[in-house]
Amino acid sequence: MTKPTSPALILASASTIRAEMLRNAGVAFKAIQARTDEDSVKAAMLNEGAKSRDIADALAELKARRVSMMHPIARVIGADQVLEFQGEILSKPTSMTEARQHLVALRGQKHSLISAAVIYHNNRPEWRHVAKTDLWMRDFSDAYLDHYLTRLGEEALSCVGSYKLEAEGVRLFSRIEGDYFCVLGMPLVQILGHLTNIGQLEK
Repeated sequence: MTKPTSPALILASASTIRAEMLRNAGVAFKAIQARTDEDSVKAAMLNEGAKSRDIADALAELKARRVSMMHPIARVIGADQVLEFQGEILSKPTSMTEARQHLVALRGQKHSLISAAVIYHNNRPEWRHVAKTDLWMRDFSDAYLDHYLTRLGEEALSCVGSYKLEAEGVRLFSRIEGDYFCVLGMPLVQILGHLTNIGQLEK
């Protein structure tokens, strides 16, 4: 008798770094972008006074639920991240000018990244995790900032904070407390732990 195969695993994201994290961990999956209006959901929750961790969790679940509706048998990972700075949430910059403004504001200061992941299975949430990482930017010079943004180019608009810790963005920081993978975009170790515990990944 043939042993039934495990349900498929889907990453509900178009993020290249999240996909790379799973691939590097030796996980087989399919990436499907979740078509959601994240900005509207975030704006509505902010108007209601929602906390950063609740917003990150809600956005992660929104992605997982949307893709799970089309693939209910699969386990679907939804992940999202918000940047909290001085009690406010910073979204991705919409221009290079705004990217520079964000980095000038964050320079020499502490901010936090709240990363959430939700796994859906059979059209319901099976597991969730939210983690916070604190980051301190060094007091870099205006000259370095200008050169950094010139080298980064339009990629500065693809991430909150306009930095990628896995690349030159790490040079902006003097101190980090928390999970490296959460800074990259999702709590990878915790996700792998859950998938291993339930038998989705080899024990």
